[in-house]
Amino acid sequence: MREIDVSEIIPKVKTLCMDANFFLGDDVLNALKKAVDTEESPVGKGILGDIVENAKIAHDQQVPMCQDTGFAVFFVEVGQDVHFTGGSLSEAINEGVRRGYEEGYLRKSIVGDPIKRVNTKDNTPAVINYDIVPGDKLKIVFAAKGGGSENMSEVKMMKPSDGVEGLKDFVVDRVRRSGGNPCPPVIVGVGVGGTFDKCAQIAKKALLREIGSTHPDPFYADLESELLVKINNIGIGPQGVGGRITALAVFIEVHPCHIASFPAAVNMQCHAARHKEVII
Repeated sequence: MREIDVSEIIPKVKTLCMDANFFLGDDVLNALKKAVDTEESPVGKGILGDIVENAKIAHDQQVPMCQDTGFAVFFVEVGQDVHFTGGSLSEAINEGVRRGYEEGYLRKSIVGDPIKRVNTKDNTPAVINYDIVPGDKLKIVFAAKGGGSENMSEVKMMKPSDGVEGLKDFVVDRVRRSGGNPCPPVIVGVGVGGTFDKCAQIAKKALLREIGSTHPDPFYADLESELLVKINNIGIGPQGVGGRITALAVFIEVHPCHIASFPAAVNMQCHAARHKEVII
């Protein structure tokens, strides 16, 4: 049994929060640069160039790339041979968020109650998804999830008879109805199967995939490619001003489901696709 003192976790989470907001991943940055070359709209091309320049400024000056520094969302894989000492793992993660958002001058966006609307003033509590896995390691993946793109997400309890064509229609229509609200070019996470809540969770987790990767199942890999073409043919374009580059990627994750159900979820991610990870 390996022991990890939770005091080791706090500074690592703090760094994750700051780095994710300052440093855009190379996969996203490269996709944006490629989009500048392929976008047909002159206005859209200019906007994409500005997005790339904004990411460079954020990197060089170590400032947030967007004023919405996001809900702190975590996907945590806990090795079954790990024992935590010195306190609560969840509280350590939340303390790391507090310090990261304070020291990084990141906007605190969380209200403690959805109706009373009083800001917690430290961007906590975080949303933490735990998974127990073999081994003695702790993997923490942090994603800063902005409100604009999150608000354009949706779960739909479809009928099994809707099939793959129904799924395609749902995904494309969700993006069409979103328009420029999620700050395109977007990354589209699609969760299929499971239950009402599970499909939403895997749709969000799909957003963590590296741009350029494909689903291991050729059927879903082809479906991802087909949906990306359909979405980019809508004409929404960068920031909704029109153009060919509405989405940089479509990522699908699937889970077994009940014979009577066909749940699906779309989780939208703006061009500031911010996520970092650490393994302890």
